[in-house]
Amino acid sequence: MTEQRRPALLCLLFALLAATLALTSLQPLGGAGRAWQALFSQLSSDYLLLQYSWWPRLSVALLAGAALAIAGVLMQQLLRNPLASPTTLGVSSGANLALMAASLLAPGLLDLGREWVALAGGALAMGLVMLLGWRRALAPLVVVLAGLVVNLYLGALGMALLLFNQESLSGLLIWGAGSMAQNGWDSAGFLVPRVLVGALLAWLLIRPLAMLDLEDASARSLGVSLKYLRLAGLGIAVFLAGCVVSVVGIIGFIGLAAPNIVRLAGARRLSHRLLWSTLLGALLLAGTDLLVQSLGQRAAMLIPTGAVTAALGAPLLLWLIPRLRLTGQRAPSPAQSLSERRRNPQRLLAGLGLGVLAMLLVALWFGQGPQGWYWLTSESWSVLEWRLPRVLAAMGCGLMLALAGTLVQRLSANPMASPELLGISGGSAMALMAAVFLLPAPGNLILMLAGTLGALLTLALLIMVNRRSGWLPERLLLTGVAITALFEALRAVVLAGGDPRGQQLIAWMSGSTYYVDTPAAAGVLLAALLAALACLPLLRWLDILPLGAETSRALGIRLERARLGLLLLTSILTAGATLVIGPLSFVGLLAPHMARLLGLTRAGPHLFGAGLIGMLLMLLADWVGRQWLFPNEIPAGLMASLIGGAYLMWGLRRL
Repeated sequence: MTEQRRPALLCLLFALLAATLALTSLQPLGGAGRAWQALFSQLSSDYLLLQYSWWPRLSVALLAGAALAIAGVLMQQLLRNPLASPTTLGVSSGANLALMAASLLAPGLLDLGREWVALAGGALAMGLVMLLGWRRALAPLVVVLAGLVVNLYLGALGMALLLFNQESLSGLLIWGAGSMAQNGWDSAGFLVPRVLVGALLAWLLIRPLAMLDLEDASARSLGVSLKYLRLAGLGIAVFLAGCVVSVVGIIGFIGLAAPNIVRLAGARRLSHRLLWSTLLGALLLAGTDLLVQSLGQRAAMLIPTGAVTAALGAPLLLWLIPRLRLTGQRAPSPAQSLSERRRNPQRLLAGLGLGVLAMLLVALWFGQGPQGWYWLTSESWSVLEWRLPRVLAAMGCGLMLALAGTLVQRLSANPMASPELLGISGGSAMALMAAVFLLPAPGNLILMLAGTLGALLTLALLIMVNRRSGWLPERLLLTGVAITALFEALRAVVLAGGDPRGQQLIAWMSGSTYYVDTPAAAGVLLAALLAALACLPLLRWLDILPLGAETSRALGIRLERARLGLLLLTSILTAGATLVIGPLSFVGLLAPHMARLLGLTRAGPHLFGAGLIGMLLMLLADWVGRQWLFPNEIPAGLMASLIGGAYLMWGLRRL
């Protein structure tokens, strides 16, 4: 079989699968013959469901899938990055956040055109990613990491809007998760001209875009203006993604999966990839939506199609990761210090300890009340019983996340690894959610075991996918993207189902310490301190493992035993912190990074310096979250992600 025919046969296979699913979904509506009659007959009460729902929904799915695939091809070609897509680069999240903010703060803007609001949000998100990666010539690793951070940050902002405006934005939960439900042909009529214009413009740019397969200097010598070409191409991609988000919400992985699948199937030329990706993207989304409709007839809740595409696309992405050709086929080098190594770190550690103590006193004794700012006195002593458990829980979770992040970074020799970015927090959160919804009244011990098991399974998946590639940073981070997408899909399904526990889930995911009592908070802090002591016998491993497998074996370390022990401890720490503070935080990435920035490079000072910084960050996040919008509160985990994400984006800009 020639390579040119493989994409065609692949699309034919998906078309047959979609047709089978269509016939299945049409059985309760009278079958394919009745649906065909409804398409060409005048409006009739006998065909209302087919004429106003089934056919418009199928049309929108085909159009949206095609648009996202075109956007994915353009982004991957322009950035020379097979990992680029509207989802991974934050375009979809930016468009969704802009529409949420406009619906809440300036609904009049929506009358001017939903696509323009979404376009503005997506363009700002894309511009931020480009700005973060520009100094490194848009290197694939930096672009993917920037897109992941921007995605998480915009997700945190969206969570903040949702948390404070649940009644106003409750109707956007299902839509934001990618709902394809239609009540007429308006959405299809909206998308048709815009998708056609976007596809035509993309096709007109085929020849200059093909020049990007060459080096920049060669492309310039052939008369290609790279700056204007990238601006035009990315503008088209962002416009198409924004139009889709404005109609159906966030649809994950279509723009990433379709171009890579046809590339692996043998479509090498850009024109072939654009053609077959467009067709495959339309079939992928339509087939997924038809599957959702078939399941929806048996399910008690509405399942958003976007969540299902993420749930199906994440395993597909995990399968694709070892087969993608990424730049830089060497394993990551040991993490380098960003500043000179400190000869006497004890003084710095003592200063960090004093900073934690000072922040602890401020968090306990100083704050706002109905009469304004005040220091705690004997008359207001009762307030301490509310503040103390929150402060203790924040300290314990900050220490746990910082220790887990340091262990992962030194184990993988990757300074950008963390429980949040690698999906470990997401895996632990998925297991916790499953325990809450499937087990009758699970206790804290059961939840802790479930979270640890989820973190361990996530780590096992990371090892299985990345072991042969030598822990390449690109593949490691992309695995984290896939796992995080699975968590987001599960979260979207749960929140869209209307279960009353979903509202509690929102508060937990945002990282609120409000519901923690004193015994539980003291237990969290004690467990974190015991975990820090348990790290003492492991310091030699942590010093040697970043030097590589051969060096570690030569120095007498049993690699499998060392890795297993470190991974088990990382899982327990991540599960404990996730159980209290939720999965949304950058402390596990930020604390070790800041400790290294201060010159703490040896394992012992690095580990305990990161732990102190993690406690300080979470104390600060909890206190600022309580005071900023008083009497309203921003949960500690959400506040930490806002602070940490901003710092991390500033740090990425300096790479």
